[in-house]
Amino acid sequence: MNFIVASEIEEYAEAHTTAPPAHLRAVAEETVATMVAHQMMVGPLEGRFLEMLVYALRPQLVLEIGMFTGYSSLSMAAALPPGGRIVTCDVDPKAEEIARRHIAASPYADRIEVRMGPALDTIAALDGPFDLVFIDADKTNYRNYYDAVLPKLAEHGMIAVDNVLWSGNVVGDEAQDDNTRALRAFNDYVNNDPHTVNVMCTVRDGVTLVRHAPAAGS
Repeated sequence: MNFIVASEIEEYAEAHTTAPPAHLRAVAEETVATMVAHQMMVGPLEGRFLEMLVYALRPQLVLEIGMFTGYSSLSMAAALPPGGRIVTCDVDPKAEEIARRHIAASPYADRIEVRMGPALDTIAALDGPFDLVFIDADKTNYRNYYDAVLPKLAEHGMIAVDNVLWSGNVVGDEAQDDNTRALRAFNDYVNNDPHTVNVMCTVRDGVTLVRHAPAAGS
């Protein structure tokens, strides 16, 4: 994966971010060693970014769409307030095995619930409200996930969407692969949604933060 900023700046930012604890380093090491698409892991910089969001929002319910090997769930779990929990979902059994094992060995096993199966089914089975939703799964379904979680988003909740810059490939209008086209369409859709306010951040591969728009007259 080619990130948005120059590699030396990315490395500098990571070096000047509080280092991850041992249980996250263990997840990262096994992911890199055993998963073909290990670049899908959010890593230490974005992991701390997500942890900071949780620390600021103090959510009671976090929904993660796209667990992979558990790094992001464990990053967020560290900042949950008392009683807070994460529901995370995925469809990859190999990633699930790694994630479940590292979650069980972490200090946060009681805060993370893993649900396997299509994410839209998981969303439909949850009542919400979601205080934070992290979308980091199959890109062609991003709009479907967004539309499904938005009605269940808490009044002061937030959606964080990963990979919205897709190594810069979203820039330009030429025809590209399905993921690029889907992300370009999704980014336009969110930006034109009158019901929300969003900001696209150049963190790693791009993260868009979304919240409800203020009510008229407020």
